[in-house]
Amino acid sequence: MEDLSKIKAVAEKAAQDAGNYVLEHVGKLKEISHKGAFTNLVTDVDKGSEKIILGAIQKEFPEHSILAEESGEHSQGNAYRWVVDPLDGTTNFTHGLPIFCTSIAVYHGDSVKIGVIFDPNKNELFTAEEGKGAFLNGKKINVSKAKSLSESLIVTGFAYSIEGKIANIENFATMISKAQAVRRLGSAALDLCYVACGRFDGFWELGLSPWDTAAGELIAREAGGKVTTLEGARFDIFNKEILATNRLIHDEMSSLLSNDEEIK
Repeated sequence: MEDLSKIKAVAEKAAQDAGNYVLEHVGKLKEISHKGAFTNLVTDVDKGSEKIILGAIQKEFPEHSILAEESGEHSQGNAYRWVVDPLDGTTNFTHGLPIFCTSIAVYHGDSVKIGVIFDPNKNELFTAEEGKGAFLNGKKINVSKAKSLSESLIVTGFAYSIEGKIANIENFATMISKAQAVRRLGSAALDLCYVACGRFDGFWELGLSPWDTAAGELIAREAGGKVTTLEGARFDIFNKEILATNRLIHDEMSSLLSNDEEIK
């Protein structure tokens, strides 16, 4: 296995460089287009941020494979696979809402080994290495101690596709009647980080992609959280649904959630 400390250092710097680039371009968009649904936006800044991250990876680890949101698969046939979201929260970014981040994970074997998420608005760098805990700006973080859903602040998101049945609406209605409060920030990566540091007690969402969850799920687990599918099965970054909690409310949330609704 390669030196994970070097991989982590490269990921941290790339996430910060790309995140600061994104922040510098708030309110300076030149191009906004759509990927499929009109709600799924991509900008020239998403692409510019990804270029920074991929450039850093390919300079230091040219033999590694990459899965990036905007440019897709860059396969080198290597066991190390970087999973990159250059701008999670693009819709927030386009409206000047300061809830967005860059997310980088390194996948090896059957699990994520490194997770790095940078929020340039708050200058918060969330990091984790498998088996070594989770950190916020170098300080160890842990999930909350809320013991029941009724005392929990939880968060969710909604799929871009709104065709057919609207996924997650019934779940949302259930949760607002059971939890202390429910939020929707518009960035799955930050939702997972906020579970990790105790700002949220639980998070669930459907219709996700690997780059949405790869880094954040490791950070949440390393902070003491539990991450599964909605029904409680083992989570893999290629699952489209996720449930992440402080462990204490996991079974209660899982018993109330359903993934039966169609996502097209």
